[in-house]
Amino acid sequence: MPPRDQLRALLVAVVWGLNFPATAVALEHFPPLLMVALRFTLVAVPAVLLVPRPQVPLRWLLGVGLGIGLLQFVFLYLGMAAGMPSGLASLVLQASAPFTVLIAGIWLRERITRRQALGIAVAVLGLAVIAVHRAQVAALLPVLLTLCGALGWAFGNVCSRQARAPKPLHLTLWMSVVPPVPVLALSLLVEGPDRVVTALRTTATAAALPSVLGLLYIVLVATLLGYGLWNSLLSRHPAGLVAPFSMLVPVVGVLSSWLLLGEGVDRTELLAGLVVVAGVLVASRPPRRAPAGTPPPEPVVGTGAVVVGAPPSGYGR
Repeated sequence: MPPRDQLRALLVAVVWGLNFPATAVALEHFPPLLMVALRFTLVAVPAVLLVPRPQVPLRWLLGVGLGIGLLQFVFLYLGMAAGMPSGLASLVLQASAPFTVLIAGIWLRERITRRQALGIAVAVLGLAVIAVHRAQVAALLPVLLTLCGALGWAFGNVCSRQARAPKPLHLTLWMSVVPPVPVLALSLLVEGPDRVVTALRTTATAAALPSVLGLLYIVLVATLLGYGLWNSLLSRHPAGLVAPFSMLVPVVGVLSSWLLLGEGVDRTELLAGLVVVAGVLVASRPPRRAPAGTPPPEPVVGTGAVVVGAPPSGYGR
């Protein structure tokens, strides 16, 4: 991955890390399912009116919308509403990175080098240290809900990789068409019409202003900018190279939640965060050029004929 794309991936990590305290603030006013519906409705309406439909097969558009749009955020917001701290949520959600590599290895037959596997293992170790250290602050259900969100994100990542959208921003905008109707129906069923109407009716009040600003950050910055860059990277690089950068998100998430919301952070979490950074850097380094005639390094993930850096089998189908 060239340095410019590495910087873009780092920018996505910062944007998404700040997304977690913004989400915590927004959830103080909006019920979680309603917030998912609002988030994507605010993107879907102008997308349908102003942006051409992305030139990708419908199955991959639906897959990205279902995974990244619906499953990830329904489970994440439910988990945070159930008591998951925003900093810890930013950590647990990054299980999407190993989930993505695993799904890509099985489904797309993408291979990963030993260096990349080592980097991912180091990053996962750092995440595990933070998770164990903070396990006492969250009940089991919020953690499980957030892990389900991570699995949905991974599924959407692989669908985005397969879509190979010529204009990734169009895919980012149009994936927002998938969640609003089913999630709004679910919100009315689970959260109830009274709660939904009350939240919408009081949106313009001073008390709701911080939550509205949090929602706008989520829509304009985390969704449009973040996923625009993310899908662009996935359209040009194998999922195994892009996904490890998402492990940097909890470092930003934990620190920003500490600074903005007063959530606790200590030396153990900071040191483990540095381990995560080191793992991502190792995983993202390009392999050394082998001398002429040297066999390629033996892959450690995947069983097919596709290597990291080459288009996956099935590209364009």
